Amino acid sequence: MRRWIALSLAAGLVGCARPAGLDLTGTTLVDLSHSFEEGTLYWPTSPRGFALEELAYGETPGGWFYASYAFSAPEHGGTHLDAPIHFSAGGRTADAIPLDQLIAPAVVIDMSERAAADRDAQLGAEDVAAFERVHGTIPAGALVLLRTGWDQHWGDRLAYFGDDTPGDASRLHFPGFGPDAARLLVEERGVGGLGVDTPSIDRGASATFETHRILAARNGIGLENLAGLGRVPPVGAMVIALPMKIAKGSGGPVRVVALVPPDR
Repeated sequence: MRRWIALSLAAGLVGCARPAGLDLTGTTLVDLSHSFEEGTLYWPTSPRGFALEELAYGETPGGWFYASYAFSAPEHGGTHLDAPIHFSAGGRTADAIPLDQLIAPAVVIDMSERAAADRDAQLGAEDVAAFERVHGTIPAGALVLLRTGWDQHWGDRLAYFGDDTPGDASRLHFPGFGPDAARLLVEERGVGGLGVDTPSIDRGASATFETHRILAARNGIGLENLAGLGRVPPVGAMVIALPMKIAKGSGGPVRVVALVPPDR
C-alpha cells in the first residue's frame, strides 16, 4: 500500500504542470543538496570548479535595483546527477532521462557507523538483504540513497576525499556502494538510481568504477555529494531530483529534495 501511494504521488507530480490538488499538509521537505559556490568540491582531476561572475549589481539608470550573474561549472561536482552516458556509450543523456525516474520513492540505507570506523567501507549485497529483512523488498524504480555521514566533511577536501593531492585521484578513501550491492539493486531489484553523500557511488579506492558501469548499463542515474540523509527515513519518503536539462549532457548540477510524510 505504501508503495502504491508513493508511486501515485510520483505520477501526480509528473503528470500535472500545476499540482493544485496535491495535499502536502504535514509533509516535511528536506533539502539534500549542497550550495554551489567558489569552494564547491569537484573531482581531483577536474580542470576547473564553480565560478560566478557578476554582470550587474545595483541601481539602474531608471532607478530600480537589478542583479545578474553568469556562472560556469563542470557537470560533475557539488550535488550533481550522473546521466547513464557518463559510463555507458549507449546510455541516456541528461536531457533524455524520464521524469518518473527523477521523481521516485526513496530508500535510505544507513552505513554511517561502519563508515566512521572504516573510510574504505562499501555496501555489500548482504547489507541490502539485511535491510530488506527489516523494511521489505526494495521496489523497482526506487532511488536507493546510501547514508555514510560523509556530508559532515563537506568543504574539507582532505577529510572528504581522503587525499588532497592536486590532480591526483589515485589515493582517494571514502565509502560507497560495492559492485555486488549494485548488481542486486540494479539488475535484480530494478531500481532507478543510486545516490550517496560522498563524491562517488563507487568507493574512493575503486580503480575500475564498476558500480558506475553496472548502473549506467541499465540506464540508472547516480546522485552524488548529497547532504542531510539523516533526516530521511529508511522507507516512505519521495525524492525529487531535477538536474539542469543539458542537451547531450553526461550529468549536471541537481537540486535534490525529499518529501517525508507526517507518519514518518
